[in-house]
Amino acid sequence: MDHNSRFLLKSFRKYYKEYDPVPYMPERYTKREFGFMFFDKEMMQRHLGFTTPDDLKKFMIAQVPKHSYYSTAYYRRPAAPTMDEKEWLGAELIFDLDADHLAGADQMTYDEMMIQIRSEMMNLVDSFLYSDLGFDENQVHLMFSGGRGYHAHVLMPDIATLGTHERRELVDYITCSGLDIDWIFPFHTVALGQYKTSSGASRTNTTEDRTIPPADSGGWKLKMRNGLREVVNDLCDLDVKELKKAYPSIHGTQNQSIVKVQENIKKSRSTMFEKNTMASLAKPSQKLLIKIMQEDKARMISGEVDKPVTPDIKRLIRLPGSVHGKTGLKVTPITRDELTDYNPLLYAVPETYSDEPTKVTLRRDYQLNMKDVRLSLKKGETEVPEFAAVFLVGRKEANYGFDSEQKDSFF
Repeated sequence: MDHNSRFLLKSFRKYYKEYDPVPYMPERYTKREFGFMFFDKEMMQRHLGFTTPDDLKKFMIAQVPKHSYYSTAYYRRPAAPTMDEKEWLGAELIFDLDADHLAGADQMTYDEMMIQIRSEMMNLVDSFLYSDLGFDENQVHLMFSGGRGYHAHVLMPDIATLGTHERRELVDYITCSGLDIDWIFPFHTVALGQYKTSSGASRTNTTEDRTIPPADSGGWKLKMRNGLREVVNDLCDLDVKELKKAYPSIHGTQNQSIVKVQENIKKSRSTMFEKNTMASLAKPSQKLLIKIMQEDKARMISGEVDKPVTPDIKRLIRLPGSVHGKTGLKVTPITRDELTDYNPLLYAVPETYSDEPTKVTLRRDYQLNMKDVRLSLKKGETEVPEFAAVFLVGRKEANYGFDSEQKDSFF
């Protein structure tokens, strides 16, 4: 191990020795598989089972894992060496959000990433898990992952035996995959009158107008109705430049055309949602609204999840109470109320990390606000509190110790 790994191992060992209880045991833990990664080994050690919390704690103190996991699945024989021999019994329903999926994440600070992914998690929980899917708070267990995201564990006997296909359908629903805009805003055909063709046959003139889901709708119909109201208000209240910034799908639309739509919609804003129809709007106005709803608003309303995770019925996930090898932060259970203002750099820092000055060498300038200590760090050698050193070394923002004092290595 290099000096960075030795420093992190020492810090983690102190945490596992002194913190009690470690870890939080998952429900039906004797039916779970456990897996670990270590500082001095590249391969994961898995297919492990534990019969008591004390056995697991002794293992973690002795081995000091860099990363700790347990299976979302329940098995008859979790320590069996092959998946077939384990005999799958069921699995938690897991939703995983990680900041590396955010657009522009590579340009964000850690604080900025965590604020945005927290917002995504609140939307997932409130708009989908609690609302559309009907789970209540005691069925949805929330977790800070210790790294750059959050997990939601749904624990219900009714969903434990759902297969991969059913779980993928839930992901499609949340992420708005395959949404049929004509199902949300169907056409209503109205006869305008009849006329005779040159051959004497009767024909009917018709017009088709989009309808709007009624206020007592549910699911995506209600979400899109409310989203349409927001779009209509924006078209009435924002100028063209602001609209094109808010809704990228209309970038190629002529400004004059958008102005005409705005004028048209302003006259009908109050009646559209009373009659649940766009019939009072000109066809170009209806077409623009549908374009915005389909290409922009649906994506804004949809939830964010890591798509491969939820359908995986045999997945390993972070062990609550363990520390994350890339941050040193604790994998922490939280409530929905705590999620609203949750700051990992305040609440997920193990108390066993001291505030003693610790030598590090920064690889670049870095701003850090951790445990209410604001650090404005310049590239190069400096001293920071031990808890900040663990975080900076774990995230590879710094080397432990002063580089100028490191002894040459000989091979």
